[in-house]
Amino acid sequence: MIKIYHNPRCKKSREGLKYLQNLGVDFKVIEYLKEPISVDELKEILKKLDKKPDEIIRQQENYYKKELKNKRFTDEEWLIILTENPSLIQRPIVAGKYRAVIAQPPELILQVVK
Repeated sequence: MIKIYHNPRCKKSREGLKYLQNLGVDFKVIEYLKEPISVDELKEILKKLDKKPDEIIRQQENYYKKELKNKRFTDEEWLIILTENPSLIQRPIVAGKYRAVIAQPPELILQVVK
């Protein structure tokens, strides 16, 4: 099952959702600000993205700028920070069985759907 980690208030996330809907495939919407992602789930997403936790951070977020910028954290610490502050996670993330993408631009979703 394809999952889209979605924030309805984000324009890029809405574009990704619309693109996925237009493909006509089955998928599940996870509003990750309402349904928190566990550390284990985030690890699985990162594995599919082939990224480290600090590579999926939204550095334009105020919390990042004020509290985290220029500080060093381990991957495990970043996992906790991201699960406790999910607005820091880039979006939308579209995850399939073996692969995931940060769907910016939305056309990257094809890498997961194929």
